[in-house]
Amino acid sequence: MSGRSHIPRPTENQAIARADRRFAEAAPVPVLFACLIAAYAVQDRHGMRLFARAIARRGEAS
Repeated sequence: MSGRSHIPRPTENQAIARADRRFAEAAPVPVLFACLIAAYAVQDRHGMRLFARAIARRGEAS
């Protein structure tokens, strides 16, 4: 056996896409907004995108 074997790992975009396809009850909108504000405070662009999308999806379900 030589060296290390390659273990494929999903990229962040693939992980977000997979989580987007999975059915799960989303958190209430006020909680999502609080998370969006926290992501904005630490300048987490991916977190902002994730929570903004979750808020939009909750709006579609209404």
